[in-house]
Amino acid sequence: MKKILIIGDGEVSKHFINRIIDTHTSENIYYVVETKAKKYKNVNPSRFKFYEFDPTSLYKLANLLKMEFVQVIIVMDSKMDVQYTIKNIRSIKKQLRIIVLNKWKLENEDSNVVLIDSNEILSSRLIDYLPNVPVIAQNVGIGEGEIMEVLVPFGSSFIYKHIGVIEQKEWRIVAIYRNRKLIMPNRRRMIQPNDLLLLVGDPTVLKSVYRAIKRELGQFPEPFGSNLYLYLDMDILDLKTVEDFIKRAIFIHDKLGHTLIIRVVNPSDFDVVWMIKKYRAENIVIDINYDATDLKQSLFNDIKTYHIGLVIVSNEIFDDYEMRTTLFEAQVPVFKIADRELSSVKDASIILGDNRDLEKISSTIFDVAEQMSLHIELYNYMNEHQEAKEQVIEHYYNLASIFSKSIKVIKESENPIKKLKQKDDFIQIIPFTKKLTKRKIYSILSTDSERLYHKLDANHQIFIPVQI
Repeated sequence: MKKILIIGDGEVSKHFINRIIDTHTSENIYYVVETKAKKYKNVNPSRFKFYEFDPTSLYKLANLLKMEFVQVIIVMDSKMDVQYTIKNIRSIKKQLRIIVLNKWKLENEDSNVVLIDSNEILSSRLIDYLPNVPVIAQNVGIGEGEIMEVLVPFGSSFIYKHIGVIEQKEWRIVAIYRNRKLIMPNRRRMIQPNDLLLLVGDPTVLKSVYRAIKRELGQFPEPFGSNLYLYLDMDILDLKTVEDFIKRAIFIHDKLGHTLIIRVVNPSDFDVVWMIKKYRAENIVIDINYDATDLKQSLFNDIKTYHIGLVIVSNEIFDDYEMRTTLFEAQVPVFKIADRELSSVKDASIILGDNRDLEKISSTIFDVAEQMSLHIELYNYMNEHQEAKEQVIEHYYNLASIFSKSIKVIKESENPIKKLKQKDDFIQIIPFTKKLTKRKIYSILSTDSERLYHKLDANHQIFIPVQI
């Protein structure tokens, strides 16, 4: 049986003791000291012992502290009374754990004295009632935001998604509340408007998930990051190519907004460097790497430092096996620019596969299409298995209705890659999965349209990670 000492006075103390009476465990016995005794209902006398005396009196408190308590909780209205009570306890029990309701910004270097800031608790509770602010469990787990509840708004990108296709890395949907009823999640369960999701996971990851659930169109590259990043390797690109490349990146920047960071590596031609510098502007940052450092680590550092949400590269850079693998590990979308104008592009073209990856990135596809004023085309190769494709198509039609965005489903009896090779004015959008990091030679005999992305690399392509 664990003995707990409660020292209190005032209304907060009274409410606290009432709560304990209603919720106490049979494993604890409570000794309550009050300067003026109060009456409580439904008290179990075998679990509660009440005393009336001034705890600032060392003599009176010393008699009670002859017993072994596991902890003391102090809830008092007077700052001086709290300080003297702590002093009295410490003169007798040097290591006893003391929990104090702190109304006065008290400070204490004793590691066994826990100060609970009352103002912080009240403001935190009030924040829970603000719209568009995540509700975080304060007294469950470690209380740092690893448990969160999120209301799914009608325009959310998560609506009508099956839980099984939502990539949940370092986080989980552990419960759904719908019409004030608890629904246990499973892979086939579909999220609906006004569902309240209970999430558990890494606090940093949950913040990104919260933004992903709440965001509407016009936010890309969020939730992956907030800025755009153009990667220029001057060992690969010549002067004319670099200038055209920058102009196309600035076109993307104009469409998507945010800050554009132009990272230059291997700056061997100073004429090119001076040409690049002339593009410096208020929201265009030029960062030149003169050191032959580890380019992979440098890229990762830049993504973290600049909060990058979209990396823009050339065909040549993405074609490099090591670089493609590095970009995949970075887990941010990649815009691969081809040697043709972006201003003439009209369509976002997607080839349906026999997996559900396109459902995972659907909200990002709609966001990109909206911001770049593109029509969405889904190419369905009818000679392949259709069950998974039909579910994806249904999901896209649902999102199209939510976002008032038209889509076009094109049924093809021949491989859509051949059809798209005859088309110029499109951007192909592809899920960026690990299979795309394999060397191209291994895809020669493949029938997987995603692994055959390089068949269309004369066109602009966007690779979107399936994880948030």
